[in-house]
Amino acid sequence: MNNTPNSMYSTFKKVKANHVALSPLSFLPRAANLFPNKDAVVYGDRRYSWSQCYKRCRSLASAISKLGVSTGDTVSVIAANTPEMVEAHYGIAMAGAVLNSINVRLDADTIAYILDHSEAKILITDTGFSPSVKEAIKKIENKKLIIVDIVDMQAEGDKTTLGTMNYEEFLLTGDPNFKWSLPDDEWNALSLNYTSGTSGKPKGVVYHHRGSYLMSMGTICDWQLPMHPSYLYTVPLFHCNGWGHAWTMTALGGKIVCCRQVSASAIYEAIHHHKVTHLGGAPIILGMIINAPESERKPMDQTVEIMTAGAPPPAAILEGIENLGFNVTHVYGLTETYGHTVMCFWQEEWSSSDFSKRATIKARQGVAMTATESARVVDLKTREDVPKDGKTIGEIVLQGNTIMKGYLKNPEATSEAFEGGWFKSGDLAVMHETGYIEIKDRLKDIIISGGENISSVEIEGVLHKHPAVSIAAVIAKPDEKWGEVPCAFVEVKQEKSITEEELLDFCRKNLAGFKRPKQIVFCEIPKTATGKLQKFELRKKIQ
Repeated sequence: MNNTPNSMYSTFKKVKANHVALSPLSFLPRAANLFPNKDAVVYGDRRYSWSQCYKRCRSLASAISKLGVSTGDTVSVIAANTPEMVEAHYGIAMAGAVLNSINVRLDADTIAYILDHSEAKILITDTGFSPSVKEAIKKIENKKLIIVDIVDMQAEGDKTTLGTMNYEEFLLTGDPNFKWSLPDDEWNALSLNYTSGTSGKPKGVVYHHRGSYLMSMGTICDWQLPMHPSYLYTVPLFHCNGWGHAWTMTALGGKIVCCRQVSASAIYEAIHHHKVTHLGGAPIILGMIINAPESERKPMDQTVEIMTAGAPPPAAILEGIENLGFNVTHVYGLTETYGHTVMCFWQEEWSSSDFSKRATIKARQGVAMTATESARVVDLKTREDVPKDGKTIGEIVLQGNTIMKGYLKNPEATSEAFEGGWFKSGDLAVMHETGYIEIKDRLKDIIISGGENISSVEIEGVLHKHPAVSIAAVIAKPDEKWGEVPCAFVEVKQEKSITEEELLDFCRKNLAGFKRPKQIVFCEIPKTATGKLQKFELRKKIQ
């Protein structure tokens, strides 16, 4: 292919009039101008319009700048889904800095590592998390770290302040008319998100302005979002920047309903009181909604769209959630892909199928989203595409503008992740004849028993069909004869009971012999703040 520029067309130059850096920051002044009095962020008794939100974000940017923070510096935030966290997604970048939102559930050692590794200049921290943050501050090397406290009356427990001023006082030091500008280069870093670090130290994933802009625009298209949606933020804003939905809702002049403690009662109350139309979360959120007692449920007139990511939702969960008036869209992604990158686009002809078939299709992760250039499933050895037979397992690889810049200070891991010109996900899947991807397991979670590959996801799907099972997680258990065998950990629904033998008998009726769990452990399954099951913790129990 000849890539030599055509001289007739190569004389044009990029100038300010025809080339502007793509950045989600551009959504905010537009929303403030077009919808100044519409609700932007709502949290308990607090309510900010889009014009107020814009002024607060500019004040934050100004206050940060006055402390000497400039382009490329890191500002870390440890906070729940509150207005301050939403504002941080604009104000920090408007000052030219990079937002580092930290998982609120991390231990002090990991928080300290992130603060030092990111070279954070400022830490904005919610006093609700003071115990772990206080310990982390004692461990960090940077003793000049500036600390600003978010004092939230809805927070529980110890509310010890750690800084010299609170967030509202900090905003007063800034100028609500602060003159900010878009980045000179859309490739500039916008945010820094650390992986969960289930093995070794967490890696710092760097996003750029261009990717976040395209992610937001793609989400509007792919999720078929209307203007002025009412969005309940049940996805933690520290996780992949809340899937970028704060930026997306700004572009649409939507209402962001903040939720500090995610519970069934909080979800139903928000749907009823704020007429919520959209929300997102892991499948555990779906189970929470379905299993809510009648006393916590509230009437709803609207269909609520739920975007869910993670393990495929069991058919029983999907059927139950639909019957309550919710519509589920399954997506797939990683921290390295700005969140969702593959979606189960619904084809109209599927709607007439019986529920069993619809549930099977909905549990698939789907096809590349608009902002994702390409998604493939490749053979682990040859790296060629696997056949579209729904059986042959390969690794998902991705390419596009919503792939991270790389891992901070880790060129080796970055090169390995991008080897061959594709981002290697580490997730195993099959490709169906329709071109839809279906995840089978994490590469590290696949169970190899007697030479046979067994999908833990498939076994979990069967276990979830039992009416007494709330949550199931399957891992590999060492075995002298077979090398590995499946071991299941199960949470039982409230007011339900079941024995190990009864559940094993259920598996005998629904799974091939070599796929059946050889042991079932009843316990509470450890989870991340985003609802993902922490299988590495379960592995410790059987070693």
